[in-house]
Amino acid sequence: MAASKRKQYIIFGVGRFGSALARKLCELGHEVLAVDSSEERVAAVSPYVTNAIQMAANDEEAMRSLGIRNFDAVVVAIGDDFHHSILTTIACKELGARYIISKASDPMHAKVLVKLGVDRVVFPERDMGERLAHSLINPHVLDLISLKNDFQIAYFNCPEEWVGKSLGELDVRKRYKVSILAIYRQQEIIMDLEAGTRFTAHDNLLVLGHKDSVAQVEDLA
Repeated sequence: MAASKRKQYIIFGVGRFGSALARKLCELGHEVLAVDSSEERVAAVSPYVTNAIQMAANDEEAMRSLGIRNFDAVVVAIGDDFHHSILTTIACKELGARYIISKASDPMHAKVLVKLGVDRVVFPERDMGERLAHSLINPHVLDLISLKNDFQIAYFNCPEEWVGKSLGELDVRKRYKVSILAIYRQQEIIMDLEAGTRFTAHDNLLVLGHKDSVAQVEDLA
């Protein structure tokens, strides 16, 4: 990865969600500082991140020493401890964090985080549950991500009735009110889609649209 594209992240809380996020960011070539109050969790994640330190969430002096304002983003992944999650989020705001992502355990927790000015609130367990539910209801839906304003990005098998037809012939945007972002065809990812691009059997599609429109296309798959 080019040096100009490498980013620096600090993650507070390296339980299952935090450690998985930290490891993946490092695998993608970024720098990650993992912070947790548990010596055991710090030791477990240490081999997979740039640096890992044990620190209590309420240690103001130690927080200041981290240089939080120098990181591209801060992730507060202490969703299971409301008190420490809020304290850490407040400290990050006061120390000039550029961008804060906080994990919430429930709607009330999320409301407080929003009030504190967090840039993004995530519900890992809820979001994963919703995605699994969609795939169980419709086995052709391989994955689904919910966005703001009821929009979704879905990844599913190409509808059988679309096979052999082109984007232009189907007039997907006008008829189905969704956008095809990419076609996954065997080992190839086709992103430069044109009106003449034809769907083939076994294609997997990455689709963007309002949840109602996406659901209509899912029903065809």
